[in-house]
Amino acid sequence: MRLINILLGACISYASAFTTAPPPISKVTNLPNKLYTWRKQQVRYQVAHPPEGTPSKGAAVLVHGLFVNSDHWRFTLKGLAEAGYTAYAVDLLGSGYSSKPSPTCAENRPLVCGELPRFQDKEGIRRDVMLGTASGGSRLAKEIDLKHPCASMYNFYTWAEQVADFTREIVMPENHQASRVTLVSNSIGTITAFQSVLDAPDLYNGVFVVNPNFRELHSAEVPFSNIAMPVIRQVQSLLRSKGQGLFDALAKPDTVKQILMEPYVVTENLDDDLVDVLLTPLLTKGASDVVFDTLSYSAGPLPEQQLSEDSFPKDEVPVWITYGTNDPWTPSKRVEKMGDLSSVERVIPLQGIGHCPHDEAPQLVNPLLLEFMERVNQ
Repeated sequence: MRLINILLGACISYASAFTTAPPPISKVTNLPNKLYTWRKQQVRYQVAHPPEGTPSKGAAVLVHGLFVNSDHWRFTLKGLAEAGYTAYAVDLLGSGYSSKPSPTCAENRPLVCGELPRFQDKEGIRRDVMLGTASGGSRLAKEIDLKHPCASMYNFYTWAEQVADFTREIVMPENHQASRVTLVSNSIGTITAFQSVLDAPDLYNGVFVVNPNFRELHSAEVPFSNIAMPVIRQVQSLLRSKGQGLFDALAKPDTVKQILMEPYVVTENLDDDLVDVLLTPLLTKGASDVVFDTLSYSAGPLPEQQLSEDSFPKDEVPVWITYGTNDPWTPSKRVEKMGDLSSVERVIPLQGIGHCPHDEAPQLVNPLLLEFMERVNQ
C-alpha cells in the first residue's frame, strides 16, 4: 500500500510540475495571456475584442494545429476584432502554455480523458466508412480505430470536450448576445472542431476550416496497414522511450524555422518572433512527452467520417473549407472531394499558398472568414 501511495504521489507531482506560466503579453498578438482552469488543468487563451464602443457582431473560437498554439492565429485574431467580432484563441491541452500532464498518469487521465466515458464498454471501431483519396476518388475503409493505442488522455475527444467547455464557461458568458459561436480551425485542429460540433451541436453556428488534415499515420490511412502498422508502432515506441535526444537536437530556432518552411509556401511572415512563440512552449517540461505521444496517435476520428455522421448537424452548422493549393501535406484533390459531402457548403482554393494560409496570406483568408461570419451570424 505504501508503494502504491508513493507511485501515485510521484505521478501527481510529475503531472502538476508540467504547468508553466505564460508571459503576461503575447509577443506576436500584443494581447494579454489569460488562464482558464479546466478539469484541474491550466488552459492559456487570448481574446481580441472589437474596437472600444463597438458592439460585438458575434464570437469565434480558434482551434490551432499540431504542435503550435494560440499565437499562430495572430492575424486572424486581429482581423476578426477589427471587423467587429470577438475572437478567442485557445491552447489545447498539452500545447502552448496549457498544462502538460503525463499522457497516461493515473491521477489525471480519469479527470480529462475524453475517450473513457465513450469507449468504456465499446470497442471503439467505425466500420465501412467512405474516405477520400489523394487523387480525388473514394475508398471504403473497413475499419477506423477511434481509440488512442496508448490509452493516452491526448486525443480528439479530450480536446473536443475542452473546446466545448471553454465555449460554455468562458465565451458564452462573456458574449450574452451570441446564441451560438463559430469555430475556426487549421490542420489537425479541424478534427477537434468537428468532434466538438458532434458532441455539442447546440453551441455552434458554423465551422470555418483552413486546410484540413487527413492524418497520414492513421491506421486507416496507411497503405498495406497490416504490414506497415507493426513497423510504425515499433518506431513510435522507440521515440517515446528514447526520443528525447532527437527532440533536444531539433528544438532549436534555426531548425524549427527550417521545419516550418516545409508547409509554408509564402514565407514572408515566417519571422523570428513567430518561431520564438511556437518554440518556447515546446521547451517547457512535459512538452516532449506530449509530442511523442501525439506522434503515436495512429487512431481517432477522421474528417470525412465525422462529416458523414448522421448526427452531424449540417443544416444548423454549415462548413466552409479553404485551402492552399500548394500545401505539401494535404492533397488538393482530396480537399475538393469534401465538397461532395452534404455537410460542406463551400470549398475555396487559394492558389500558390501552403498549409497555413491564415498566417501565410491573411489578406486572402480573412475576407473569406468575415464573409462566413456574416453568413452564420445573420
